[in-house]
Amino acid sequence: MSDLMELILIFSPIYAILIWTYFYPKESMLLGGRWKYKEEPEISERAIKLTKIYSVISIIIITISLIIFYNFYYK
Repeated sequence: MSDLMELILIFSPIYAILIWTYFYPKESMLLGGRWKYKEEPEISERAIKLTKIYSVISIIIITISLIIFYNFYYK
């Protein structure tokens, strides 16, 4: 059971980042790279949509992986 708690503690920040990426895609795309631009860069709607899709897919894959891990080792 402690292994499951460790996994939850490890993946909680990853979930938080992915949820933040879904709700604020422009800010997440510029994270750590805003210093490169003098003005606010123009991000296309397609790039925003793809960022949201990637974050949802990542959340789903991580959730399924945790469920499979739990069922494989604890059932």
